[in-house]
Amino acid sequence: MLLKGKVAIITGASRGIGKAIAQEFIHQGATVVFTYRSSVEKANALETELTAGGGTAKGFQSDASKMDEAEQLVAAVVETFGTVDVVVNNAGITEDTLLMRMSEDQWDRVIDVNLKSCFALTKAVLRTMLKARAGSIINVSSVVGVQGNAGQANYAASKAGILGFTKSVALELGSRNIRCNAVAPGFIETEMTAALDETTVQGWRDAIPLKRGGQPQDVAQLCTFLASDMSSYTTGQTICIDGGMITA
Repeated sequence: MLLKGKVAIITGASRGIGKAIAQEFIHQGATVVFTYRSSVEKANALETELTAGGGTAKGFQSDASKMDEAEQLVAAVVETFGTVDVVVNNAGITEDTLLMRMSEDQWDRVIDVNLKSCFALTKAVLRTMLKARAGSIINVSSVVGVQGNAGQANYAASKAGILGFTKSVALELGSRNIRCNAVAPGFIETEMTAALDETTVQGWRDAIPLKRGGQPQDVAQLCTFLASDMSSYTTGQTICIDGGMITA
C-alpha cells in the first residue's frame, strides 16, 4: 500500500476524477477526507462506499474557496486524524461561453472555485505541513490551462493560474520538504461526457494519439504516485495525462 498511514484531503470528490482519486487513495491505505458543498445525501453515500472495505473516510461540508472555511476544515482534520500529509485541490467547475458573451459573474465564479480554492486550502494547510517538515500538494489543472481553448477563457485562465501557483509553491516550500505538483488531464471520460453526442465524443477520441479517452482511474493513479514517497524527488512539475494530446 503506497499511502498507508497518510492522511489526505481531497476537494471536489463527489464524482468523476475526484471520486476516483478518493477510491484509489483508500485502496492504497490512506485516510481520506473529502469536501462537499451541498449534497449531504451524496456525501453520506460516498463515505459509506469508501469505508465499506474497512478504510477510513470522512466528508466535511466546506467551500474551499473561502479562507475561513478552509482553515476550519484543516483544523477539524488535524483534531480528528492528527495531521495532513496530502492535499489534492480538485474542486472545479466550468461556465463555458465566448468571451463576448461572458458575464463578470461567470468569470468570478470559475476563478473562485478553480483557482482561489487552491490558494485557500494550500495556505490553510501550510502550518501543519511546515511543522511536520513533509507534505505533498497536488493541484488538478487541465490541458486547457496549458494551451487554452476557445469558449473557455475563464476556465483556461483558472487552470493556467494553477500552474503558476504550483511552481511558486514548490519553489517556496521545497527547502521544508513540502512538494507541490500539478496534473493536467486531457479528455477524461466521466458521467459528464457520457451525456454528450457519441459522434462528437468519437471525434475527440480519434484526434488523440492513443485513440481513446482517459479514465478517471488513470488520473487517480498519477495522483497516487505524486502523493506517495515514490515521487519524493518530484516537485514543481506539470504532468499532462492526455493520451499524447500535448507533446510540447
